[in-house]
Amino acid sequence: MKLFPGPSTSMNDPRHPHRLRPKSSRCIVDAMGFVLKRSASRVLCFNGEGQLLLIRASDPADRAKPSWWELPGGGIEPGESPQDAIVRELREEAGVIDATIGRCVWTQHAQFTFAGWEFDQHERIYLATSSGAIAGTLRLEAFETLAFEGIKWWNVDELLTSNEPTVPPRLVEFLPAAISGDGSEPVDITPLESNG
Repeated sequence: MKLFPGPSTSMNDPRHPHRLRPKSSRCIVDAMGFVLKRSASRVLCFNGEGQLLLIRASDPADRAKPSWWELPGGGIEPGESPQDAIVRELREEAGVIDATIGRCVWTQHAQFTFAGWEFDQHERIYLATSSGAIAGTLRLEAFETLAFEGIKWWNVDELLTSNEPTVPPRLVEFLPAAISGDGSEPVDITPLESNG
């Protein structure tokens, strides 16, 4: 296995609007190909009516996969705190500019394929509140532009009874405890098949 910083193309230039590789990741090459290892943060962002913000997405490289609803978030850039990453991701992915970030409620180790890339990331998931106002221009990466289908402020009761796939996969299972404030330490919500 060899560690290297990733493909050296102008697409990795942080000033390029459609860079292919998050600059906060490490790229591992082995016989299987590339694995992007990174730290990431996501957010349970609630508006004033208690609705949860989710983004509808699909895999642009595999349209056979069903679409899903995901928490906003992404890779943590160098020098950025998990909370700063959340503020940036909310602005870039959903146009939310007035979020107040609270405590970390969950962690998870996520391994997945998206847009033909293998990801191995450790996530911290925080609570946040917002007025729900959407403003500004979205600043999506190229794959996100192809993947994101829209945003929705979900009524929590509707989400809890929905059969829609979510990211994280155990969102519905752990959401009631996060809302009620149970626990002071973050809970590991890693998908069971990954806990092995």
